[in-house]
Amino acid sequence: MNLPIHLIDLLIILAYFAAIVGIGIRVARRTHSGEDLFLAGRKLVWPVIGFSLFASNISSTTLVGLAGNAYRYGVAVSAYEWGTSIVLVLMMFFLIPFYIKSRISTVPEFLEKRYGPKARRYFSALNIFLSLVVDTAGSLFAGAMVLQVFFPGLNLWVTCIVLAILAGVYTAAGGLAAVVFTDVIQGIILLLGTATLAVICFAQFDYSWTAVVEGVQASEAYNGHLSMIRPPSDPDLPWPGMFTGVLLLGFYYWGMNQYIVQRVLGAKDVNHARYGALLAGFLKLTPLFIMVLPGVMAVVLLPDLADPDQVFPTLVREYLPVGVLGLVMAGLIAAIMSSIDSTLNSASTLVTLDFIKPRRPNMTEKETAHVGRICTFVFMIISALWAPMIQYFAGLFDYLQQILTFAVPPVIILFVMGVMTNRGGAKTGLVTLMGTHAVSIVLFVLQAMGIYTLHFTYTAVILTVAAFLIFQVAATTEPRPEAGALADLTWSARVADAKVAWYADPRVLAGVLLALTAVSILMFV
Repeated sequence: MNLPIHLIDLLIILAYFAAIVGIGIRVARRTHSGEDLFLAGRKLVWPVIGFSLFASNISSTTLVGLAGNAYRYGVAVSAYEWGTSIVLVLMMFFLIPFYIKSRISTVPEFLEKRYGPKARRYFSALNIFLSLVVDTAGSLFAGAMVLQVFFPGLNLWVTCIVLAILAGVYTAAGGLAAVVFTDVIQGIILLLGTATLAVICFAQFDYSWTAVVEGVQASEAYNGHLSMIRPPSDPDLPWPGMFTGVLLLGFYYWGMNQYIVQRVLGAKDVNHARYGALLAGFLKLTPLFIMVLPGVMAVVLLPDLADPDQVFPTLVREYLPVGVLGLVMAGLIAAIMSSIDSTLNSASTLVTLDFIKPRRPNMTEKETAHVGRICTFVFMIISALWAPMIQYFAGLFDYLQQILTFAVPPVIILFVMGVMTNRGGAKTGLVTLMGTHAVSIVLFVLQAMGIYTLHFTYTAVILTVAAFLIFQVAATTEPRPEAGALADLTWSARVADAKVAWYADPRVLAGVLLALTAVSILMFV
């Protein structure tokens, strides 16, 4: 039999699938209520939360997109990774305490407590849209593209559909619990697989960093690939945008996106949620070294590659030995499944809890879980049908970032202003969302016409400032709430008090995380 990969590698991949399905079936037997399905019974502990956050984010889109953009632009693209550490620290202090204390089931539910039901439904619909066309579809497309490298005869449409079905079945059965416990396995496989590939790539330079630097700088494609800081006019990732627009988009992604935040909402208590976020922050420092640098090295190892999005799968195919290739392939499939299951679960959670249950308040827990499973299957189909359309966009990573740029700035302002001040109510919330998105549409049209050409990181800043100004103007038309009415929803210094030993204090651990982040940046300045 003429297999495109060695039988040993294929057996490793099949063993992984068997393990994941087994976990899904076992967890499904303990999933009976809506809270079980959507929030894992609110029993998640910090190691599970941390690895699940990491695995869900380090998706196939990240593996493919990071390596591809590193091949194009260099190490500066790692800003999307180390920037997460900064964002997670902010999230830990300013959002997580309120999420856990209010015992919300969806992120838009928190927005309702602050700005009313219309703001909740508006943001929930936006979140569902982004989950389907950005997160789920992007993961399906990247996963199918990777598999096509190893199995060239695969049809893009069919592959997307099969991947969606595989992830959708065990997600619908086991819910968030199945998602997070498979994420732990997937996170470990991702780290082992990508670290192995990074070491093997480094071995091609005789384990000499000097040889890497000289080889990359001598390549025809060299364009500051080893510098974290790129000029303000750089068309790829200007440094002012790196420290503004990238962090703004990251703050939404990690702090307000149901797809990510859902595992935080399932935490046992606020400290488990905080420690889980910190663990994810530490894990997010690794992609620079095990995912981005191999993409930079590929400038030398794969100098004539036509499509940069093929860098990671080509490195896997060309440089990994039998057995190890199967491990990394399992990691790739883990990345695919991890993102798809997370986004499907979050989208079904939003529809069920933000739209259906409020209109049918007498639904039993069993009925709620049943509706959630139906929604999962529906979204599975929609995402599978849309995913192949991404091939018509310029690049996978650019596709993901551009959509977020135009969609999320008003959401960021509502959460920040909602937590930090007592200004603005239901009217302000809705006006800020609708007004900013009107500006977004104008800029999007001007961009499509070639009139507006600023980098998307600058666009994120412009739209965030516009949202802030719209909020301030709208807030003047509403009276401030009575003193104490928002006491449980607005920030104060007492919120940061963890009441633990100094060495376990989240503030101390956050300081260590930020220091390591600074070192990672300075290594490539």
